[in-house]
Amino acid sequence: MRTALDAADAACLARKVQLTPVRRRVLEILLESHSAMGAYDVLARLDAEGLGSKPPVAYRALGFLVEQGFVHRIERLNAFIACAHPGAAHDPAFMICRACGTVAEAEATAALAQSAALSGFQVEQTVIEAEGLCPSCQPQVTT
Repeated sequence: MRTALDAADAACLARKVQLTPVRRRVLEILLESHSAMGAYDVLARLDAEGLGSKPPVAYRALGFLVEQGFVHRIERLNAFIACAHPGAAHDPAFMICRACGTVAEAEATAALAQSAALSGFQVEQTVIEAEGLCPSCQPQVTT
């Protein structure tokens, strides 16, 4: 977690943007959880710690963190997860377990970028979300 926070601090300094105490705490909450969290789950933690109880507090912090590339929004779950590669330009793909809700981040394949380039399409943002079963939730096959 310290490495991710250090990367966020360095990136904010270089970009001349502020990682306010609330933004930092939201990032810490997501890093601690190791799973996707909804904005209201984040807000409940902030409220319990006296950092704000109104939805805009959480949404503004999450918006900033997404904009800066420290957090990703998982569209399918309407939730947020700390980036596994903060500060690195990448196109993430998310594997979402439909049984337990675990989310794993992976690098998207180059196939989409190649197809887009061949057709002259300029990709500005990629969101790839795959749903299935994680190893823990898969039925065990016996032979």
